[in-house]
Amino acid sequence: MTAFTVQQLIPFAIALVVTGAFTGVLAGLLGVGGGIVIVPVLFVIFELFDFPLETAMHVAVGTSLLTIIPTSIASMRAHNRRGAIDWSLVRLWGPFLFFGAALGGIASRFLGGDYLKAIFGILALAVAINMGMPRKLILADALPKRRPLQGVMSAVIGFFSALMGIGGGTLAVPTLTAFSFPVHRAVGSASAFGLIISVPAMAGFIWSGWDVAGRPPYSLGYVNLVAAGLIVPMSMIMARYGASLAHSLKPDNLKRVFAAFLAVTALRMLWTVFGA
Repeated sequence: MTAFTVQQLIPFAIALVVTGAFTGVLAGLLGVGGGIVIVPVLFVIFELFDFPLETAMHVAVGTSLLTIIPTSIASMRAHNRRGAIDWSLVRLWGPFLFFGAALGGIASRFLGGDYLKAIFGILALAVAINMGMPRKLILADALPKRRPLQGVMSAVIGFFSALMGIGGGTLAVPTLTAFSFPVHRAVGSASAFGLIISVPAMAGFIWSGWDVAGRPPYSLGYVNLVAAGLIVPMSMIMARYGASLAHSLKPDNLKRVFAAFLAVTALRMLWTVFGA
């Protein structure tokens, strides 16, 4: 593993604490999952500190998956107290989400950093476009009645969520609302999806990167414990302030600003893959 120098350690820690604060505020303010912010920011931080680009994206994704576990548990408990989780949907989708996420974690061993960046960039750009649209996309009046079809949908969500380092909300909520699922129950259920996705996906990233050279110090496979340990506490603290701030600001305008931020981030990541 690549070692920290004393000159790197302090600014690296500061950058991660700021990342956690930024992620927490956005999560509380807009209800977005932390991974969609953590992954690109971590990738940039690893670039700035000259960690090998061959492993930077894998470590960013794997570390993000670890941060999702405690935040998903806290979010799930809060939504469950409000009766906002559709447990019948969780029971139906859960095994397929788990399988898809585990497959995504294992697949990371065979995908280079450019493939992960391309997947993240394309899907994040799609999320940004959907978030910035004045009207939500509606495909049908209800979820498909055929359970195998729902199983395929949820397995695909788990697979790509794992490779992006995100929880269930970023892809599952727009998918559910496109089938006219009530948005508050979609968000609540997605909090449980995050835990189901992140555990097997993280395990896959640990296995995939176990003996790989060029990782930051204190890493289990592609999961960096230092980064996660600094991001999670600040993120959970600042999420409360973000939620309070949301009541005094217009959410639609904020979502458009975040959609623009996400689009620029996604395009930058795609440029590193496809640009000249």
